[in-house]
Amino acid sequence: MKKLLVIIAALFMAASANAQICHKHKKVHTTCCKSDSCAIVEKWLDSNVWRNGFTKASPAKQVDLMNFYHQYNKNQEQWNALFNWLQNTDLLSIEKGKYPIEGTSLVASVEDSSNGDLEKRRSESHRRKIDFQYVVKGIEGFALLDHKSSKEGKYDTKKDVIHYDYDKSKTNFFKSVPGSFNIFFPSDWHIAKVATEEKDQNIRVIVIKVDYKD
Repeated sequence: MKKLLVIIAALFMAASANAQICHKHKKVHTTCCKSDSCAIVEKWLDSNVWRNGFTKASPAKQVDLMNFYHQYNKNQEQWNALFNWLQNTDLLSIEKGKYPIEGTSLVASVEDSSNGDLEKRRSESHRRKIDFQYVVKGIEGFALLDHKSSKEGKYDTKKDVIHYDYDKSKTNFFKSVPGSFNIFFPSDWHIAKVATEEKDQNIRVIVIKVDYKD
């Protein structure tokens, strides 16, 4: 009996440690990963190999790092080009507009915009693309939708977008600041440029659509 209690206690401690590792980075609506997978992803993240020299920002705590790890390893060419372009471009002085990233099909969109009322912002997700969004000036408001209480609309194949009916009370709102970037995968039903309580709602954000790999 004593031996069984020791085993149970050990399993509980391992599960608790795993939960803490996952909770450090995982989104509120995703389940915790297995301990061995967590360790691999944490080691990869801390190695900074994915940065390709990029030092201006790090993943926001809402980023699904497990998805990031898998997508990076399936499509290193695009991710490396993305981070190289961000590092070697003056993101504050460059003119707003669209900039093809050399050697790839990626296009960086430099947007001078502003946050707005939630009711005027459309929810969305994508099936073929990953939304990389990096605010370099100002504070941008975001929302992540709860899957269970949200109703999925019709998929627009041409625009690669789905819109949703959602429950505001079950939505996770957060702010993005320079120094961190967000990545929205197909499972991330999100709303961008949501008004915050800040006095200044003006922002400059870099948006890059990366190919999603099954």
